[in-house]
Amino acid sequence: MGDELKESLLQRQENREEAEPLIKRVWNESKKMWVVAGPAIFTRFSTFGIQIVSQAFIGHIGSTELAAFAITMTVLIRFANGVLLGMASALETLCGQAYGAKQYEMLGIYLQRSWIVLFLTSLMMLPIFIFTAPILELLGQDKSIAEVAGSISLWAIGIIFAFIVSFTCQMFLQAQSKNMIIAYLAALSIGIHVCLSWLLTAKYKFGINGAMISTLLAYWIPNIGQLMFVMFKCPETWKGFSLLAFKDLWPIIKLSLSSGAMLCLELWYNTILVLLTGNMTNAQVAIDALSICLNINGWEMMIALGFFAAASVRVSNELGRGSSKAAKFSIVVTVMTSFGIGFILFIFFLFLRERLAYIFTPDPEVAAAVGNLSPLLAFSLLMNSVQPVLSGVSIGAGWQSIVAYVNISCYYLIGIPVGILLGKIIHLQVKGIWIGMLFGTFVQTIVLIIITYRTDWDKQVEIAKRRVKRWAVVEAEE
Repeated sequence: MGDELKESLLQRQENREEAEPLIKRVWNESKKMWVVAGPAIFTRFSTFGIQIVSQAFIGHIGSTELAAFAITMTVLIRFANGVLLGMASALETLCGQAYGAKQYEMLGIYLQRSWIVLFLTSLMMLPIFIFTAPILELLGQDKSIAEVAGSISLWAIGIIFAFIVSFTCQMFLQAQSKNMIIAYLAALSIGIHVCLSWLLTAKYKFGINGAMISTLLAYWIPNIGQLMFVMFKCPETWKGFSLLAFKDLWPIIKLSLSSGAMLCLELWYNTILVLLTGNMTNAQVAIDALSICLNINGWEMMIALGFFAAASVRVSNELGRGSSKAAKFSIVVTVMTSFGIGFILFIFFLFLRERLAYIFTPDPEVAAAVGNLSPLLAFSLLMNSVQPVLSGVSIGAGWQSIVAYVNISCYYLIGIPVGILLGKIIHLQVKGIWIGMLFGTFVQTIVLIIITYRTDWDKQVEIAKRRVKRWAVVEAEE
């Protein structure tokens, strides 16, 4: 009887919402979206800014150091980021749907289970960071660059463990629309990082070691604040540490693996672009130019990932609440908002060209290479405004396994082969590889649009209800 009453009340609420003017409905949904997207965008800007600030200071130490840092952060840290963020996105699905269904006590247990899974995963990745130099040499990278990258990668071990706390706490808080605290902590961290980087590299000349000390602290400072907020300011969803976190880990592991596969395949895509570039003529200039373009692309990606988070939270909350219509409407509003911002940035960067490069390097040869790649950068920005949002929808609905197969097909069976054909066989070099990979992203975006459009959202509501009820019973019995 209780379920029937809930469905009746929800139906009445949906009818009232549909009776409102479209402008008012868009406005109301936009407010809910920006509560998550605004802090998420600012947080991602600030967090990504840590890498950019470090790269800006290291770029003035030397070209070899800049290339080594670019490879370490773009290849190794992006690899770890992809694995851990992808696996943590399972928490985003579970917390979002449980919060929408008002099963608040489940969120803290999910958070602790995710910590366990991600910690074990990080331990398994350690050999990659310990043996970075020989691995990069084996892949064909320049020996001097590989040796410096090996030194930087040892510092980066602390960063991958920082990701565990950062990603999980962010998703735990985003599901409850409590992520303003994350933005405040991110702002504090980037401010400290700028000052400390200047002191340790420009003033006291500690070089790479100084830059990495500041980078490591910048990643860990927000984590302390997030943990304190979770434990002392979330009484409904955090009930303290529990042995329940060690029970029924397998469902979390399965969803984490499919989530990790889905997101890794996306985040590693550009990593392969850097690795392929490393084997080309004048590799150092090519890597420097490409890393600058990818960093600018990464800045815009932070906006898209903010909408990624908003789409995930809004879809998962509405599915958990039982409203398929609200979930669909939230998708339309979020995608259109993100695309509008992406189109403005597309026009802006299409005409800015090589002037961008002088923020990162004084080398005119690198700047000219950046200017040559600028049109491709602009198109990347445009596509990034849609594709990550659709991926966020899949996280909110729990489609990680399906999207993982889509990513394999579009990226690795279409994009990379086309890129290698254009870059190495037709000799378009970096531009050819990038064009091919953009084509793969375009195909993937079209496929995700079709999947989202053709989905039976009423069925997705039922799937979300079954997931929440099944796992809620487990908690109650234990």
